[in-house]
Amino acid sequence: MTTVSEPPLAIVEANIPNADRRRRGERTTRIRGVRAGFWVYVGLGVVAVSAIFPYYWSFLIGSGDQFTINDPNMSWIPGANFVTNALSVMNDPAVNFWLALWNSVFSSTLIAASVVVFSTLAGWAFAKLRFRGSKFLLAFVVATMAVPMQLGVVPLYILFADLGWTGTIGAIIIPALTSAFGVFWMTQYIGQTVPDELIEAARVDGASQIRTFWTVGVTAARPAAAMLFLFTFVGAWNQFFWPFIVLDRQSPTLPVALSLLQANYFVDYSIVLAGVLLATVPLILLFVFAGKQLVSGIMAGAVKG
Repeated sequence: MTTVSEPPLAIVEANIPNADRRRRGERTTRIRGVRAGFWVYVGLGVVAVSAIFPYYWSFLIGSGDQFTINDPNMSWIPGANFVTNALSVMNDPAVNFWLALWNSVFSSTLIAASVVVFSTLAGWAFAKLRFRGSKFLLAFVVATMAVPMQLGVVPLYILFADLGWTGTIGAIIIPALTSAFGVFWMTQYIGQTVPDELIEAARVDGASQIRTFWTVGVTAARPAAAMLFLFTFVGAWNQFFWPFIVLDRQSPTLPVALSLLQANYFVDYSIVLAGVLLATVPLILLFVFAGKQLVSGIMAGAVKG
């Protein structure tokens, strides 16, 4: 009995009509990813509008005058006074806008960079090094997140007052140089993304512990470190409670300086909201230029190749 060998796969596919191949490609596309439905876009649109509306409302008030916020017939079209109000904030000697902006940029950048460095080092140690008490120490670090900062304000203020650091920018930088959340975040990320075999291979090649950390750990943790930097920067930028207590009017951060706009008997909310929008511009620029790193940091832990 003669057996007929099957034709090669390339010949079979060449004889498939174009329409059949097109339908097969469409089925493959549908299998690979489900297309978002109408209500998904509706939900995303509602979320986007809810996020953008407060900024637009602030811009409406900030581009008007002192009577705009109480006007029942206020137009939804922005006015022409935003530049004037913004210049009033910048040139107000009580606010000291440019010094406050520099203090916020300097302190937030230094805090975010320090948190990333220390958290990556600690995360590498907890995730990939074996030493006695590592689990207990990690649990203790995580437990500190349950302690609100307000409980330590009084002794912390007394400490900085004894050191003579109150009223200086270092008083808000030093307590924030490390972060329990950052240590936990980097520990989990490095533990899941860096295989032990890669570390063993580096050690076999003669790499030291520092060289292994730099070439393997830092490279693998870059997306998570970028995400941690962004969120730490935003948190430090928006910090108000502790800087308001420990700083004075001669050396404020931007949120503390903008609060002085409401210290008068009459509050012009058009100027206040113009100043608030000015304070959000650096954050918007940061997310625009670093958005790719933020998305890759979020997706790296969710997508496994």
